[in-house]
Amino acid sequence: MNEEHERLAMLHEYGLLDAPADAELEAVVRVAALVAGVPTATLNLIDENRQCQLTTTGFEGGDSARDDSMCAARLPEKRTIVVPDARQDPVYRDNPWVTGRLAGVRFYASVPLVTPSGYALGTLCVFDDVPGDLDERQVARLEDLARVIMALFERRRETRHRADLAAEADKQAGEADKQATEAEKQRAVAQRALREAEIRQQLLDAVLDSVDVAIVAADPVGRLSLFNRAAAEWHGLDADGTIDPDDFSDAYALFETDGVTPLALDHIPLLRALRDGAVDHAEILIRPPARAPRWVTATGRRMTGADGIPLGAVVAMTDVSADRAHRAEMEAAHAALNATVAELERSNAELTNFAAVAGHDLASPLAVVSGYLELLTDLRGADLDEQALGWVNTAARAVARMQGLIQALLTYARAGNAPTACLPTDLSEVLGHAMVDLRTPIKDNHATVRTPAPLPSASCDPTLIRQLLQNLVGNSIKYRHPDRSPTITVTGEVTDDGVLVRVADNGIGIPPEHRERAFDMFAMVEPAKRTGHGIGLSTCLRIVQRHGGAIRAEETPGGGTTIVFTLPRTPR
Repeated sequence: MNEEHERLAMLHEYGLLDAPADAELEAVVRVAALVAGVPTATLNLIDENRQCQLTTTGFEGGDSARDDSMCAARLPEKRTIVVPDARQDPVYRDNPWVTGRLAGVRFYASVPLVTPSGYALGTLCVFDDVPGDLDERQVARLEDLARVIMALFERRRETRHRADLAAEADKQAGEADKQATEAEKQRAVAQRALREAEIRQQLLDAVLDSVDVAIVAADPVGRLSLFNRAAAEWHGLDADGTIDPDDFSDAYALFETDGVTPLALDHIPLLRALRDGAVDHAEILIRPPARAPRWVTATGRRMTGADGIPLGAVVAMTDVSADRAHRAEMEAAHAALNATVAELERSNAELTNFAAVAGHDLASPLAVVSGYLELLTDLRGADLDEQALGWVNTAARAVARMQGLIQALLTYARAGNAPTACLPTDLSEVLGHAMVDLRTPIKDNHATVRTPAPLPSASCDPTLIRQLLQNLVGNSIKYRHPDRSPTITVTGEVTDDGVLVRVADNGIGIPPEHRERAFDMFAMVEPAKRTGHGIGLSTCLRIVQRHGGAIRAEETPGGGTTIVFTLPRTPR
C-alpha cells in the first residue's frame, strides 16, 4: 500500500468527511482569519476525488474537484505555504480559484493538518482577493491553530473509539450491565460530559490566548463573561461580571479617540453589538493607569442560539496605535509642507515685486549718471587730461555693467514667475525668432548657427523657450574661443521622456568641476575676467524647470560646451 492509500485510509478512519463541523472547529477557523487579517478562511479535507470544505468563514463553503483544489496542489510537501499573489505563482496562477472561474484568490496561505503518524489530511487555509503577506508571528499562530484542529480531530476519533469499545464491552458484559443501577449510569455519563466540557474549554482558552487580538464577550444583559489574554493585558484587569455596564468606561479606561472624553455608554462597541446586532471598525482609546494608551478598532456581532434565544455578544479589537501614529506624522508633515509652499509663494511674490521696483528705481538714476558722463565727455572731454578721461570711461563701463546686471536680474525674475502658457510649438520656428534677436552679435562675431535637421515640436511656452534659446546661443558667442569663429549646432530628438535638445558650441568650454555649479545664481567660471553676470544659465534652469524638464552641461567633442535640456512632448 503506497503512502496516498495509507493517507486516505487514515482520513476515513477519522470519520470527518460529510460530517457537520462542531462549534470548536468553526471558532478556530474564525480566529485563523483574524490572525491572518483576512476576511476568509476554510478547513479543507482532501480525499480521493474532491476537496471537502468542512467549515468556512467569510464565504459559503462546499465541495469541489480535487484537481481544482489549490490546497491539494502542494499537500504532499506537508509544510506551510504562503503565496503573496497567486497570479504571479506558476503553481497557482492557472487554478480556477485564481482565474475567476471559481473565485479570484490573490493572497493565499495554508497550513497542513498532519496526523501524529505523519499523514496530511488537509489544510487550514486563509485567503483574500487582494495581495498580502504574513509575518513570522502570524505564521506561528496559524501553525498553533492547525495543531489545535488536529487535537480536536484526535479527540473526536478517540471519542468514537471509546464509544465502540463501550458498545463492545456492553455487548460482552450482558447481564452485568443490566445489574448497574440507573443512577450509576447517569453519574458515569455526567462525569464523561464534564471531562469533555473541561477539554473543550481548555482548547477554547488556548485558541483565544494564542492571538494578539483582544476578544471580549458579554451575556444577554451586557455583563462581561470573557476576556482573552490580550484583552486582559490591554485593560490592565480581567473580565468582571459584577461590574454594571454603566461603569464600563471608568472601570476599563475607555475613551473617545481624543483621549480626553470618556466613552459614552451607547458608544461602547460591545454594547453596540448587543443592541444593534453588529459593530464594524469602531475606533476607541484604551488608556488604563500606568500603561501605554492603545488606539483600537472593534468589530463584533450579537450571538443567538439555534432557537433564536439571545446568547450575548462578542467583539474583537485590533491595536492600530502604530498606524494612527504614522498617520499623525504624515498629517503633520503634510501641514508643514503646505506651510512651506505658502511661505515660498509669498516669498516669490515679494521677490518679484522687489525686482520690479528695484529695476525701475535703480535703472532711472543709472540712466541719469550715464547721460551726464556722456555729456561730460562730449562737452569737456578736450579739457580733461588722460587720467581724468580714464576715470570717466571707467565710470561709464561700471554704469553699463550695472545696467546689464539689473536687466539680467529682471529677466531671471520674469522667467521664474511669469504665467506659463504651454502650447504645441515648432522649436525650429522659435529658434529662428531667437536668431533674429541675435543678428547683431552673430554678424559682429562671424558666428555660424546651424540646425542639421528640423527641430521637433514640443509642448512649451514659446516666449520662454525663445528666451532660453537666445540665452544659450548668446552665451556660446560671448564665451567664444579666441582662435576660432563661433560655431553653434542646435539639434533635437524625440525620446521616451519627451523632447531632448542639444546646443553645442566650439567655445572655451566649462571645466568638469564647474559644470554643475554653472547653473547657480551669480556663478562664473572665471570671475576675474568679468565676462558676464552669472545669471544667464540660472535663468535657463528656471525656464526648463518650469516646464518640468532638466538641463545639464557636457563637453563638446573637439572642445567647447554642449547644453542639453528636455521638454515635454505633450501638455503636462
